[in-house]
Amino acid sequence: MKPFFDTIAALRQGGRSFSAAAPVFCARAPGRLDLMGGNDDYTGGLVFEATIREATWVAVQRRADRRLRFWNPQMAARGWREQVEFSLDDLTSDAAVRALVGRDPATRWTAYVLGNFRWLGLRLPERLTQGANVFIESDVPLNKGVSSSASLEVAVMKAAAAAYGIDLAGVALAEACQWVENVIAESACGIMDQITVVLGDEGCFLPLLCQPCLPRPLVRLPEGLACWAIDSGVSHTVSGLEYEAARAAGFMGYKLLCDREGLPVRRDESNQIARWTDPRWNGYLANVSPSLFRARFESCLPETLAGAEYLRDGQVHVDPFTMARPEVAYRVRACTRYAVEENFRVHLFAELARGGTGFEQMGDLMYQSHFAYTECGLGTAATDRLVELVRQEGVAHGLFGAKVTGGGAGGTVAVLGRSDARPAFDRVVQRYAKERGCAPCVFAGSSPGADKFGVRILGS
Repeated sequence: MKPFFDTIAALRQGGRSFSAAAPVFCARAPGRLDLMGGNDDYTGGLVFEATIREATWVAVQRRADRRLRFWNPQMAARGWREQVEFSLDDLTSDAAVRALVGRDPATRWTAYVLGNFRWLGLRLPERLTQGANVFIESDVPLNKGVSSSASLEVAVMKAAAAAYGIDLAGVALAEACQWVENVIAESACGIMDQITVVLGDEGCFLPLLCQPCLPRPLVRLPEGLACWAIDSGVSHTVSGLEYEAARAAGFMGYKLLCDREGLPVRRDESNQIARWTDPRWNGYLANVSPSLFRARFESCLPETLAGAEYLRDGQVHVDPFTMARPEVAYRVRACTRYAVEENFRVHLFAELARGGTGFEQMGDLMYQSHFAYTECGLGTAATDRLVELVRQEGVAHGLFGAKVTGGGAGGTVAVLGRSDARPAFDRVVQRYAKERGCAPCVFAGSSPGADKFGVRILGS
């Protein structure tokens, strides 16, 4: 905390980026660890998430003119532009903002920043009459499946809203940031990333029913239990084809089930994130019971279905943020099954966590979830190897389970174990590092979410 505030104080004193004559509003948002429920948020399931220790820090100060100046020094190491300037006058439409951030790959990262100002300008144009200087620091690694984008969006939105005198918190803050990612960054994420980094807290899990965003009381990490995570070294992205295909396949399966049951679907635009609904399941595969799915529906779904075949008879694709690509073979049955059964697994996992017992059963549920990811086309040899190394250490050495997290197709593997099992976890890390020839990034510990941290104001 102190180094970031020292940096901002030095920038104010030197007149670089910030003026000493006006207040600077600072916010912090952590990354998140998906313990259970990844890829279940957009189908209405229960998810069970935690924050990580790493976080994004953002400072915002209003300007006298209408310029927007963003500075993220860490972008230079990736070959991207670390300082980018826009104007409030550029934010004329969603399409215009997408064009601005997409015109140069070196400035693509600004979608997660500029999109927040677009959202604020749409909802409260009378407040957004002046530009702003924005400074960003983060130690949340990119493309590791720990929600670096949500961390950035939430920290920027929290600080920017406060700078303009807007109180934005809780579900409203998370939904605003999901809109930024869906509409401006064009990443088809659900709500679990944003709500976790907003409402999460140190040493706690956040259960969230994604219908569309119903957070439940935090669950404290049971005594004697710990969770860690290991980066596989395989880059993950929510805009990647594997994730998009798995998501689209789930929605295809949902629409085929509705057709089979004679259920009409309609597009609902009453919320800021549009979706399709029906009179029985309300648009959510998670509301289909696993026993009914197995007995009545599973065998009726195609194992794979080409996008061209799905669209041939004028079929409507009921996901606003993906498309049915004609050339892609979609794993409809597996992805639909995952949405139904993962929701059941997470409910059971959450009950076991609340009871503080059944750690071995919790671990087995994680292994089940990991295999289901693979069935959906979201596995990799690297994440499979990490899970296998955890299995080899096993319950005898205090490790109960492991699974790939978030959108899968690489990224990070979560590990559940006894709090005294760190030596066994470290052996997994060491063996994986030896096999890969490089030390993986390890995540341990948690931290307060953006709402718990609040907004700190420097100067007056």
